[in-house]
Amino acid sequence: MIKLAYCNVENLDLKKAYTLVSQNRQEKIDFYRFEKDKKLSAGAYLLLKKLLSDENITNPTFKSGKYGKAYISNHENIYFNLSHSGKVVLCAISDMEVGVDVEYNDPAIDLNIAKHYFYNSEYVNIMNAENQSDEFFKYWVLKESYMKYTGLGMNLELDSFEIIIEDTIRLKDDKENLKFNLFNIENYKIGMVSHYATSDLIEYNINELY
Repeated sequence: MIKLAYCNVENLDLKKAYTLVSQNRQEKIDFYRFEKDKKLSAGAYLLLKKLLSDENITNPTFKSGKYGKAYISNHENIYFNLSHSGKVVLCAISDMEVGVDVEYNDPAIDLNIAKHYFYNSEYVNIMNAENQSDEFFKYWVLKESYMKYTGLGMNLELDSFEIIIEDTIRLKDDKENLKFNLFNIENYKIGMVSHYATSDLIEYNINELY
């Protein structure tokens, strides 16, 4: 089982959303200075809450692993991952481990990031692409998703593994038979790594999350 969903939170009613999130999430929202970031934090939680509720999970207890990846401690075989960028929040839930990432496709991205931090073959493919920034963000969301899937996050070096984008997307020397999923929505790229291949990406209106 896997569900992947996103929502544009630009028009989120922050005051209303604040009353619907956990105390821990309220503290995270309060930490942010700008309203845009507060909306992303609140919206990501509400989207997760919606997907869990659809699976009849209404009382999750959240804890964090060694490297900071959040998990649900009071339900077996339920995994989730969150991401947000720009105006979009993203969430996946599954009965197996999962990692996701969403990024605004910024055409002004500094490609030296790929030169210095990506696997060399990935950088070469980016530089040879007709649309270099578009190709960069394909790799970025896939690599970030994999790093989050492992639970290591940024503790896993970006150039320590190679993503191969062909007719299918795969991890070189993959021992787990992982599935890499890539989506385009408006000016955003979405990546997901899990044990499931899916073409389903659910879009929610913000009013569906209240």
